[in-house]
Amino acid sequence: MPAGNVPADMPDTPDLDSRRRRLVFRALHRGTKEADLMIGGFVTRNIAAFSEAELDEIEAVLEHWDVDLADWLSGRRPIPPEADTPMLRRMAAECGQKGFGVPPGAER
Repeated sequence: MPAGNVPADMPDTPDLDSRRRRLVFRALHRGTKEADLMIGGFVTRNIAAFSEAELDEIEAVLEHWDVDLADWLSGRRPIPPEADTPMLRRMAAECGQKGFGVPPGAER
């Protein structure tokens, strides 16, 4: 994405380098609202602290289909051995917390 050509719905992340900004955008625009909230929320909260190796791990996680990620992260299906990574387990642990992925103000 060329500098100065930032989508209107991109979070305000001027302090992040271009790789991190691209990953945040990619995590927030998965194609399903459920995946956007779970994956995008996790990445947005943690991206600034990720090491280069963790960025590689996030990129690998983002290669999975939304349906699979949503099922794994919500606990509907276990993470299969071929997809099981420390980063995906970390995401699943965070996404399994009560209220995770609920937009602010939407709590009942």
